Amino acid sequence: MLILFDHGTPKGLIRALPGHKVITAQSRGWDRLNNGALLNAAEEAALDLLLTTDRRIRYQQNLAGRKIALVVLTGTTKWARVRLHLERIAAAVNAATPGSYAEVDIPFK
Repeated sequence: MLILFDHGTPKGLIRALPGHKVITAQSRGWDRLNNGALLNAAEEAALDLLLTTDRRIRYQQNLAGRKIALVVLTGTTKWARVRLHLERIAAAVNAATPGSYAEVDIPFK
């Protein structure tokens, strides 16, 4: 699966996703795109999944008819906490299908 990390997604997650190719929005020059433009660019580039920390994306964007899957990290994005939930995040990514939406809550404590 070809996965796009937005600018807030901890890069340490890459190691938790073996068998997937991960690119960052920054490496593509997409780090300044708003959510709608980012989703469009990702779909046009045939990316399979967006891994994001933007909890509001499902309320700000019409996700109906999208081909790209979304996995959203909610709660905290501090690496010290995120790394405790790598298996859950990987499971959500591995279960994603075109157009699906999933959230993985990372507790603050």
